[in-house]
Amino acid sequence: MMTSVLTRGFMKRQAFSRCISTTTAGGKPNYAFAFDIDGVLIKGKRLIPEATRALKMLNGDNSANRNIPFVLLTNGGGVTEEEKARQISEIVGVKIDAKQVILSHSPMQKLASKYRDKRVLIVGGKGRQCYDVAKKYGFGEAVTPHDIMHWNSSSWPLAKPSSDLSVLTSAAQEFSTLPIHAVMVFHDTYDWGRDLQIMLDALCSKDGILGSRKGDYSTQDVPLYWSNVSTLFLYTCSCFNSNLFIERSSPRLGQGAFKIALDSLYKKLTDHELHSTSFGKPHGATYRYAEDVLGRLGARDQGRVYAVGDNPAADIQGANNYGWTSVLVRTGVFAGDNSKEFPAAMVCDHVEEAVEKIIFDEEKRK
Repeated sequence: MMTSVLTRGFMKRQAFSRCISTTTAGGKPNYAFAFDIDGVLIKGKRLIPEATRALKMLNGDNSANRNIPFVLLTNGGGVTEEEKARQISEIVGVKIDAKQVILSHSPMQKLASKYRDKRVLIVGGKGRQCYDVAKKYGFGEAVTPHDIMHWNSSSWPLAKPSSDLSVLTSAAQEFSTLPIHAVMVFHDTYDWGRDLQIMLDALCSKDGILGSRKGDYSTQDVPLYWSNVSTLFLYTCSCFNSNLFIERSSPRLGQGAFKIALDSLYKKLTDHELHSTSFGKPHGATYRYAEDVLGRLGARDQGRVYAVGDNPAADIQGANNYGWTSVLVRTGVFAGDNSKEFPAAMVCDHVEEAVEKIIFDEEKRK
């Protein structure tokens, strides 16, 4: 089965690039890579050993002796691209530039020109980390659920406002007269009850004024954006049990599950569907953004990108839909010959095997 999968993937890539040479006159490769992070390069905070060798190959330690453009494309987020680059560099032992990192909310920075001077509710993440990301992107009037709780603690009476005033975006915010123009979920929420209630207050309000209620829900006044809609994520933790080091991985509810809850509640309260815009894998907007980034990194032919991931529903479906060559590895959530629902063009045991084979195949086309 493994041989047939690789053969089909090889034939597909040959057909896709029949009229394209592997290198340009300048000697730069006409192909690039996009890697998922968790399950491909790392698992939790632990290095997948083959990842270091794979990235070194792309940084010039290969038979062609040249750098091959690549990005890290993840549905994770909640921090800046600079911080994520630092974290991954430290784990894998290979320098990653922030320009190579695409988080779930990275494409949302293109919305900043529309909402630069408009109040936007930023949801998710620890403390005010996502607010700091939003400010970096250019959302000049971003606020968080913490601000709303300090303005009116009865917004969610089952909890008290945080006593840590550093989570606030400013000393005092006014929401009874100044509208919320959009709601953006940047990362998984750490307080489902509070954030569901506050988001519903904003989405059901008239013209974004908290405390008001629409009389007609046939139109939606406040736009809603999601950075990713993955229902589950794989949470990995390490512990000692009877003096043995044990690593446990469990599927946990993610942002997509939170979206299901919000959609259901909005429908129950208004008898209308909640409309929203979603980013992250497998959505096309994220791949268009990644393609632009690869172009800025020097990728000559953005049509031939190898997307390496461990999640068929996100990584493989997204790559296949966008016309990239999908590569499925067995170091994360996937185990087997290939996905039946979202089959990959190529299946490998780990990322090093994938990179080595692709470089070999590409160099044969010279």
